[in-house]
Amino acid sequence: MIMANIGLFIECRGGRVKETCLGLAAAAIGQGRELFAILIDAPAGDARSVLAAHGIGHIINVVTPLHPGTWNPAVWTDAVLAAMADNGIDTLLGITSPLGRELLPRIAARLDAPLVMDCMQIDLEDHSAKTSQYSGKVMATIALEGRVRVYGIRSNVIPPRPQQVEARIIDFQWDGEVKSDLVVLESRRGDPNEQNLSEADVIISGGRGMKDGENFKLLFDCASSLGAAVGASRVAVDNGWVPYAMQVGQTGVKVNPKVYIACGISGSVQHFAGMKTSRMIIAINSDENAAILSNCDYFTIGDLFEILPELAKALSEAS
Repeated sequence: MIMANIGLFIECRGGRVKETCLGLAAAAIGQGRELFAILIDAPAGDARSVLAAHGIGHIINVVTPLHPGTWNPAVWTDAVLAAMADNGIDTLLGITSPLGRELLPRIAARLDAPLVMDCMQIDLEDHSAKTSQYSGKVMATIALEGRVRVYGIRSNVIPPRPQQVEARIIDFQWDGEVKSDLVVLESRRGDPNEQNLSEADVIISGGRGMKDGENFKLLFDCASSLGAAVGASRVAVDNGWVPYAMQVGQTGVKVNPKVYIACGISGSVQHFAGMKTSRMIIAINSDENAAILSNCDYFTIGDLFEILPELAKALSEAS
């Protein structure tokens, strides 16, 4: 049997492995495959038990010359490429997060390798991936041909499947030249308690019906009790009520939460394309003809300015 070495680009937050990255192992586990987690300037020792519990037998502890707490996409790209070459890795998986969108295309370009981003499913036997096209109306199956293949998997579409193995840490010191043609001038860290939309299990979003940015506080009040992230439709972003980073949809963030609550959102094709794979969709809307009502599991027709305060109160009392 030919053995395959599969690389999993693992992201950490606050020194802990992002749970959504554990789905990469579930997608890659198979007979004749060795899984290699690639961590860069991260606490590999602390991550060992978590990764070993999900079937990852090798942890490449990549250390770069960068100052602690900083990063550089050019340096990280070079470091990942060197780690892959040193360990005979010919397939790389990562999540389609902001970091993944930055690094995976760079890595694929340097390798002249095929890349599919935002994968919903992958098949490592026949080297294919499924991803949505045309505002989510079509699911395309794309075959990847080449010596090396790179997949970016949508967060949360593949749930973790624990499988205990023994894991060894492979220390890898990258001492390449830190090139000066790309310099990170500043990094601004967000609120560590604020969830990333693409990785959230629960999202509550607002649209035109919120009327202004101040009213989004109603959503944040509910979100704090739910442990949820807050999103928005394109209309809310275009009107300047909330920042672009909160936009869910075809031209925003594509999400796959367990629960998606749409408040005052009509449900345009573009918005639905970004959240249609949510496992449960709940809508609050005053318009009984809103398109979102035809594409949700549960809905209530009513004034969100009456419903949301009561919901926030009930959630607060229950938490």
